Amino acid sequence: MARLTLRLTLDSGARIGPGRIMLLDGIDRTGSISAAARDLGMSYRRAWLLVDRLNQACREPVVSTRYGGRHGGGAALTDFGRRLVAEFNAMQEEAREALAQRIATLERDTGP
Repeated sequence: MARLTLRLTLDSGARIGPGRIMLLDGIDRTGSISAAARDLGMSYRRAWLLVDRLNQACREPVVSTRYGGRHGGGAALTDFGRRLVAEFNAMQEEAREALAQRIATLERDTGP
């Protein structure tokens, strides 16, 4: 089955796509960049760099972090980060709905 995925390129050059959104969802769910990275099968460094690029590319931070120590570290989506994820997911769903007929036609014409 064909599927449509959305990828945005911001004026800053930063990209937002399904992978980054899954990472942000994982951070929101686990409270940890490293746990979210593990869940997605990526290195902590790669995940941290993706988060850092997003934070630098946006006017507001997407993820806030706490350093480790006595009470442990962690990460959380900011209110802006949650809005970013929600808006991206809504745009992707709207695009899928709007293009469903065209996707079905292409799938029919290109399928076995």
